[in-house]
Amino acid sequence: MRGAVVRVPFDARAMLAYLAVHVVPGVERLEPDAVGADAAGTPSSGRVERLVRAADGSVVRLVVRLAPDEVVAEAHPASGVGPGPASDEVESLLARWFGLDDDVAAAREHLRHDDVLAPLVAARPHLRVPGHVDGFEVAAQTVLGQQVSLAAARTFTGRLAEALGTPGRDGLTLFPPADVVAAADADELRGVLRVPAARARTLVAVARACADGVDLSPGADAPAVRERLLALPGVGPWTVDYLALRALGARDAFPAGDLVLRQAFALAPAAELGRRAARWSPWRAFAAQHVWSAAQLARVTRAAATSPARGRPSRTARPRA
Repeated sequence: MRGAVVRVPFDARAMLAYLAVHVVPGVERLEPDAVGADAAGTPSSGRVERLVRAADGSVVRLVVRLAPDEVVAEAHPASGVGPGPASDEVESLLARWFGLDDDVAAAREHLRHDDVLAPLVAARPHLRVPGHVDGFEVAAQTVLGQQVSLAAARTFTGRLAEALGTPGRDGLTLFPPADVVAAADADELRGVLRVPAARARTLVAVARACADGVDLSPGADAPAVRERLLALPGVGPWTVDYLALRALGARDAFPAGDLVLRQAFALAPAAELGRRAARWSPWRAFAAQHVWSAAQLARVTRAAATSPARGRPSRTARPRA
């Protein structure tokens, strides 16, 4: 077993809230801590684990503990034999997954002058932009999540993993690589995943592009990736901008057509929001993540305030100081 400890300014609460609505059933396992949760029940620490492919092709069970200003990982060979990947490889995976190499102070200083972003940045000064350990996996989840809820996207992606992935120990499944999905029949996938035929065809098309050399990892040629993906059926600007942010680690990516982002700016048209976002460059991905995190945490707070267990707030109750 090998591991790594990374101590940087880190908003574990926001990252855990993100994971709570994005983890894929069967592929990832999230265990939030009850101790330290806020009034809405949002945890400040917890553990996430999944299977990943190491650089040498072996499969590793990555167990990561997230806490304020600290990320601790253990990497266990899935076979139970061998030492696992070196610590520097584990650190690289963590940096890619949780944005640990980013200069959050520079992003915060740049964005705090915008009247909408300023309170969000002040509230979450250590927010980081989540990435992913598997570029094709996040691409598949993004395609399957087009025009549906996050919960539905997780369900569809979990079905894909169950159908074509590799079962591992402890109930986790290794997500299928692009070449496996590329070889699947789109009509058969439609029935297995229970998605529209066009969505299944787009998924297979993206898989074939990745199997043919489209690189969805940090450091890839973002303009070239964008051109290749936009040429595929069912892939539009929102999808490629979102993948640039999540898979490529492009910190200036900004999906201006995203509904939640547009709602934060009075439903501005995508073109208008894109022009406003120009002033946030080169940290536009941080701007997007601040808006998404604020919206998500607000939904969690509202849900907790009206849950049967807590009782609905009285209309006549006076707020406490």
